[in-house]
This record gives sequence, C-alpha cells and structure tokens, in this order.
Amino acid sequence: MTVALVWFRRDLRLADNPALSAALASHERVVPVYVHAPREEAPWSPGAASRWWLHRSLAALDRDLRSRGSALHVHEGDSLATLRCLAAATDARAVYWNRVYEPAPLARDLRVEQALRAVGVHTRSFNAALLCEPWEITTASNAPYRVFTPYWRNLRARLQPRPPLPAPKHLPTSAVATSTIEALGLLPRIRWDAGLDALWRPGEAGAEAALQRFLDEAIGDYGAARDLPSISGTSRLSPHLHFGEISPMRIAWELERARSDGKERFLRELGWREFSHHLLFHFPDSTDHNLNPAFDRYPWARIAPRRLRRWQQGRTGIPIVDAGMRELWATGWMHNRVRMLVASFLTKNLRHHWLHGARWFWDTLVDADLANNTQGWQWTAGTGVDAAPYFRIFNPVTQGERFDADGNYVRRWVPELAAFDARSIHRPWTDPAALRRSGYPTPLIDLAASRTAALEGYQSLRHANGAS
Repeated sequence: MTVALVWFRRDLRLADNPALSAALASHERVVPVYVHAPREEAPWSPGAASRWWLHRSLAALDRDLRSRGSALHVHEGDSLATLRCLAAATDARAVYWNRVYEPAPLARDLRVEQALRAVGVHTRSFNAALLCEPWEITTASNAPYRVFTPYWRNLRARLQPRPPLPAPKHLPTSAVATSTIEALGLLPRIRWDAGLDALWRPGEAGAEAALQRFLDEAIGDYGAARDLPSISGTSRLSPHLHFGEISPMRIAWELERARSDGKERFLRELGWREFSHHLLFHFPDSTDHNLNPAFDRYPWARIAPRRLRRWQQGRTGIPIVDAGMRELWATGWMHNRVRMLVASFLTKNLRHHWLHGARWFWDTLVDADLANNTQGWQWTAGTGVDAAPYFRIFNPVTQGERFDADGNYVRRWVPELAAFDARSIHRPWTDPAALRRSGYPTPLIDLAASRTAALEGYQSLRHANGAS
C-alpha cells in the first residue's frame, strides 16, 4: 500500500487542488497535513486578523475532509522535522504540496525538498495560487516586467482558463497522532473579532458562496461600482484567494463563461494580483525596502506616535480616511479605493514611511497578502514600479465627494457625522459649531500645507539624485 503526505499551506480547499489530485492519482492513501510554523515566515508571520481567518479556514477544511472519511492532521513546529516524522510514522514515500511564492516560504520549501529527497522521500510541488508562474512572464529581453500594462497584455494573450479539478468524493487516509486546531492558539484572547464573525465565512464553501454572489449580483456593474465604497460592488474574494480556498483559475474559468460587461475588468484585477506576485518573486527585498532605490533618500517625517495612533484609530479628522480605518478595525477589510486614500494620507500628508502602514494593514486585514500589501503601499507611496508620480497626492476631501457623494459610507463608519448633509459631510470643519457638537475631531493636519511639504520633499529628493 503506497502512502503520501499532502502538505496544506495556502491551499485550504479540496477542489482544484493539484497537489491533492496528483497524490490521489498515484497513491492508495493520503495523509492531509497542516504544520503551523509561523517563525518560518518571519519577519512577515501572519498578523492577528490573518490568524483569526486561518483558524476558521482550517476548521472548515477539517470538516470537509471528515465528511469524506479523512481528517486534517494538525501539527506545530519545524516543518521539515514534522514531515520527516510523519513520513516515518505512516511509511509515506512522497510529500506533495502547492507552492507559496513569498521569499521566506520559498527558501524553506527548497530546504525541505532537498532534505526529504536526501532520505529517499519523493517530493512534488504545484502551482495552485496563480494564473501563471511568476518566472514565466518576461519582457523581450528576458527581464521581469516593471510596468503593469505590458505585463498584463502578455499574460492575457497566453491565458487559457481550464475547468477546475473536481474535489474527491472519498479520501482514503492513514490515521496518525495529531494536535488540534484550537491548540494552535490562533484566536484572540480578548475577543475583538465579533465584526469579523458577522461578516465573513472562511472556508471553501464560503469562497464558493462569495463567488456566486458576485457573479449573480455585482459583476454586471463592476466597472463603475467597484469605486463606490458605500455599496457592495466588489467581489470580496481577496481573503479566500489568499488562503487558497478558491483558485484564481477557477475564477477565470467562471468569468470566461459569464455573460457580463464587467468580467474583463475583474479579470484585469486578478492580473494586478498576479503582477504583485511577479514583482515580489523578482524583487524579494521589496517587502522592507523601496523598490525604487531613489526613494531611500526621501526626507520622511520623524515618526510621530500620536499622529500614527490617530490614523490607526480613525481619528484624523478627515472623514473618509477615518471611515476606512474604522471599517478596517471592525471588519478586517477595507474598500480598495479607500485603501489608496488612507495610504496616501499617511505617506504623503503625514509623510510617514510606508512600512508603518504596511505593518498595520498586515496585522488588521483578513486578506493581508504579502505581495499585494507590499506593492499596494509602494504604489501609493510612489516608491515602487508602475507608480503614479510621487507628486500625485490624493485629496481625501474631493475623493470623498466624488466616490461617496451622498456621504453614506462616512455616515456608516463615522456616526458622529450622521447629521451632516452631503455638501458638508466631507468638510465638517466648515461648520465649526456643528463639528463641536458632534464630538468629531478637527483635522489632524492641514491638507494643503501638508501637500506642499510633501512636494518640497519630492523636489529635494530630485535634486539630491541629480535631477534638473
């Protein structure tokens, strides 16, 4: 009887899981394994919101496995040592997994592969997380892309969505000693997660429900509605994609079959996710360093803990910025348009280094994805590739008036301003008496003056780097 281990990581699903499918095709029994090893992902080990989601997703995967006669074997500690012990205990001759493309896991997986093969254990890894391997799309000179549009043009031309692999109906397994998901201590000790529980349904079934809701209700208006934070115009699939509860190929397959004007626009958003992973693979230091090294000399403001705290708490006095930060704290998610606004406010109006924001997002977002988080912050800060020039600074007031014209998004998350009408809700300081009665703070900073300071910093950077 041949036995294989299937090492689950960011592929917490049974359908369209190439590692699982290949193991079942070649072995009589499989042992589904999850090894909790956050230190192996340092310095970007999962944050608090990600750990909450992981707990729920692992529990959902275990239920799905048990309904098929199997179970998830949960362990904690060194991945290589655990896999070696499990292979010996089950007489497994092979270990299968799906790739994770972040710098620390990539290096870890290479060590695991080499060590297991050295003791006669066969290994196979697969792409289950991306439409295309990050090394497969290159420029004509065989270099990585640094601009999105030509990258997407290349990827879109070669993209051929395929039907998803079916989930197994039965899983023959070998039982071995295992820990419990609860023993991993992923849930918060102080239960701040009620808002997450109310909004999200982690797991493969939740991902399927989110996809179907999006295809049924939102894909048709996606091109316009995706920029309006007060309505449910986006897919909210990002955390399901990050944890591998659904594959991007599955989504692309469904989009190809959909009859909707919005499908190509949403497919392009999947392309941005691919581009972020492409950049992270080729520029692994970008998680902690400016992708554009010219910005290493930018005169960031000295960290001001009080200002940073007020930004984190949604108490800046800028309504749409505060609405976004409060939505993040309550739900573990923030609308993408608003993410750009709060990031621009931190990096350009407050002139705090983008890493302060990236770290906060990393701890509070349920969809905290290292590639997307890194490139999103670098794009807004102007320190990355394919970025708007640094001097393009979002005005959160005019952006609020444009994309939250009736003020409903602000009213939902900043109830102190509920009585303000649409003309004044994004500029509540224009009515000082009403602002005092509301209890809402005055602006933390003057937007016009801070914009000027940011531009002066950019000009000093240009001169320091020899620009005319």
